[in-house]
Amino acid sequence: MKILLTAINSKFIHSNLAVYCLKEYSSEYRENVSIREFTINNRTDYILSEIYKEKPDVIAISTYVWNIEVVLELIKELNKIMPEVDIWLGGPEVSFDSKEKITEYKEIKGIMCGEGEATFKEVVQYYVNGDIKLRNIRGITYRDCDEINVNPVRQLLSLDDVPFPYENLDDFNNKIIYYESSRGCPFSCSYCLSSIDRTVRFKNIEIVKKHLSIFIKHSVKQVKFVDRTFNCNKKHALAIWKFLCQNDNGITNFHFEISADLLDEETIEFLQTVRPNLFQFEIGVQSTNLRTIQEIRRTMDIDRLRVVVDKLNIYKNIHLHLDIIAGLPYEDYNSFRNTFNAVYAMRPEQLQLGFLKVLKGSYMYENKKEYGIEYRDKPPYEVLYTQYVSYEEMLKLKAVEEMVDTYYNSNQYIAIIKYMLTFFDTPFDFYYELANYYEKNGLNDINHSRLAKYDRLREFALKRNGTDVVIINNLVLFDLYCIEKLNKRPEWVKQKEDEKSIIKDLIKSQEDVNHKTVHVEKFDYDILRFIETEEVVCISNYILFDYDKKDLILRHAFTKKIELT
Repeated sequence: MKILLTAINSKFIHSNLAVYCLKEYSSEYRENVSIREFTINNRTDYILSEIYKEKPDVIAISTYVWNIEVVLELIKELNKIMPEVDIWLGGPEVSFDSKEKITEYKEIKGIMCGEGEATFKEVVQYYVNGDIKLRNIRGITYRDCDEINVNPVRQLLSLDDVPFPYENLDDFNNKIIYYESSRGCPFSCSYCLSSIDRTVRFKNIEIVKKHLSIFIKHSVKQVKFVDRTFNCNKKHALAIWKFLCQNDNGITNFHFEISADLLDEETIEFLQTVRPNLFQFEIGVQSTNLRTIQEIRRTMDIDRLRVVVDKLNIYKNIHLHLDIIAGLPYEDYNSFRNTFNAVYAMRPEQLQLGFLKVLKGSYMYENKKEYGIEYRDKPPYEVLYTQYVSYEEMLKLKAVEEMVDTYYNSNQYIAIIKYMLTFFDTPFDFYYELANYYEKNGLNDINHSRLAKYDRLREFALKRNGTDVVIINNLVLFDLYCIEKLNKRPEWVKQKEDEKSIIKDLIKSQEDVNHKTVHVEKFDYDILRFIETEEVVCISNYILFDYDKKDLILRHAFTKKIELT
């Protein structure tokens, strides 16, 4: 008897924690259970053929909002070529309407609802040993001939009983590893499925340390904790952070979703001491509209959050990723503009402008009519408009989101954007006008190279401030060289022959650098001073870019002024 656990991830670099937890929890049936992972970018025909080649007796597929359409298409074809094979689904995308899904899709034998380890183990036992009946397995909805049966829910597990999910870490080279030290969330945000399970369960800290030691020993590149609010328990979070700091291998990066306003002064002081790029924090702000925050049942102190983020920014050792959501109740276009500007002012390394997803099972889903929310019928069920924000306004926000993701989140255009912001009332207005520039010039449907994006931003800057051509060229050139040592200079900046020899001599004069991995450039403006103070000073100067000493957070070259001798 062969049972195939199947995961269809959103990207190749992702791994699926769920299927590995299911397999390890059912380790006594190890010979009967195997795993195949695919991505939504794989052709359906390829996934279909690969599953067929496995010759499974049972197929169990993990479903999420990003893969459910692929899964539902796939099971229809699987049933045609392997009609004798039972197909089971599990995961958040089918747990809350399991009876409706089985009724609609005759190809589905059963659905495992909610937490799956113990449920999957008993389903395996049913197929392998035959000593348990489906009617006695809690947490499943299943088909028995033409009858659909919904069994009672299963009691939640102790996380200490869930074994380490990764049997062989060599199988995860060049992939992100996912790990959990807790399940559930103490908060009840109306748009989030985690609010359904408010019983937070923590894994024993000694077990967590043992597991993390394995990642550290194997020099895993990145570990993402999937804990919904990692620092909801200070003692638990601080113990893990201190352990990671004490056992840092200098390579592994750990990503956490946190509530910044919960961090106290003791924790902040500790976090300011950790190695740059040891930690990444994702912080869900969502909105700064107090009425919106209250309506979505979010527990957050905006003023405290702002103070904490400012303190975390001081030492520039932790990559900060802040999220906001468009389409929430009572957040109209102007209110969202205010939210964007307020969060932008917190200076995160990444600002994610997301759009409300109306997820089945959430409070938001139950109250969508009250808020006048219309959303797409197909996953990811993204909002189209609400009674507060029109579809036309949503399109404007989409355009802003595209520019923010391209130009802000890449961290490659810092100097020129800093300069351009001085000519706009707010950051939102800058990105909105940049989006309009793309739209009017037919640039949206073009796949721009990295260098072409610099050109587009430079052209926009010149259109807005055509008399500032020298400073604009200086700033864009500085940004370019911050990222890499260019093989070819841009056409819009020429270098005089006498400057080449001066620069060669300057490079030779530098000690304690690798002359092959540095670059020296002459500028007509004091760019480093502008970045520090926003003061524009026209003065000839030379800047050294050292690519062996890149900043670990932004990945920028180390820069300093050097003087002619």
